[in-house]
This record gives sequence, C-alpha cells and structure tokens, in this order.
Amino acid sequence: MKNWLLRYSTPLTTGLFLVSLISGIGLFFHVGPMSFHSMHEWVSMALIIPFILHIWRNWKGLLNHFKRSAMPLALAFSTLFAVAFMAWPSDENTTVRSGPPQFALAHTLTSASPATVAPIFGITADEMVTQLKAQGFDSASQETSLSDIASNSGKETSDLYAAMLGMIPASE
Repeated sequence: MKNWLLRYSTPLTTGLFLVSLISGIGLFFHVGPMSFHSMHEWVSMALIIPFILHIWRNWKGLLNHFKRSAMPLALAFSTLFAVAFMAWPSDENTTVRSGPPQFALAHTLTSASPATVAPIFGITADEMVTQLKAQGFDSASQETSLSDIASNSGKETSDLYAAMLGMIPASE
C-alpha cells in the first residue's frame, strides 16, 4: 500500500491541481457550471493527502531548495500575498458572500422593507403589508425588513417568497 501511495502521490497531485486550476479560473472569470464552486472546495481538500505524500516522497529534494534563497523568498512572498489579500478592504472581505447572483438578489430583496420593495410589485407599501398579514405574517410593517417580518412571524424565508409571488401582477 505504501508503495502504491508513493507511486501515485505526484500524479494525483498533478491531476487534482489541474482540476483545481480549471475550476479556479472558471470561478475567477464567472464562467462555467455552478458546480465549479463546490468542486474547487472539495478538490482543494482532496489535494491535502497527495500533497503530503508528495512532500514525504520528495523530502530530500525539498530540503535542497532551502539551501538557496528561492524557497524562503517564494514562501515569504506567498505569505505576504495571502496576508495582504485578507487584510485589503474590499466588498468581498467585508460582506457575507451570497453565492450565485440569484441568491444575492434574493438576499438583497429580503433585506429591504415593504416600503422599498412594494413598488417593484406595482403596489403600495400598505397593500403589501395587508397582503402579508393576510398570509400569516403578523409582524408585517412598512419599515421592517422582509426577512425580519418572516422570522418575527415564525415563518421561513421560503414562505415569504411564496407570499410575494402572489403579489406579482398578472401579465396583460
């Protein structure tokens, strides 16, 4: 078994890295299937074992890299890059990731109040509150966020979506 693991550590590291590379490029450019996100995460986790086996198998060669300045410099650069990326203020670092665009849109919608959202449905805030109360959202008010209305009424966000779907005007 040990021989098999050592024989396949480098090929597995290479193959899994290529999958991670392709999915990472797709994620960066927002192209490809939605499964790229979970694939990228899982492949990164799967890479741990072949990486450790690869390091174990090539330990002497790795140590030789530390005799020259390239390895310490590369590791220092990588560390500084990661720290700078995590510390640099950006929307992605300061807000909760919402996933796919449709989830971000739904989150934005439910974070708003009926006073803000009602015009999208072609109704007034009072009409939206009345319709929500009629569907069991007892805590509905014009200025409370829709997600708070749902949770304060003991309902799920999916119940709120269903109620709001009924507010969409019929197409002419």
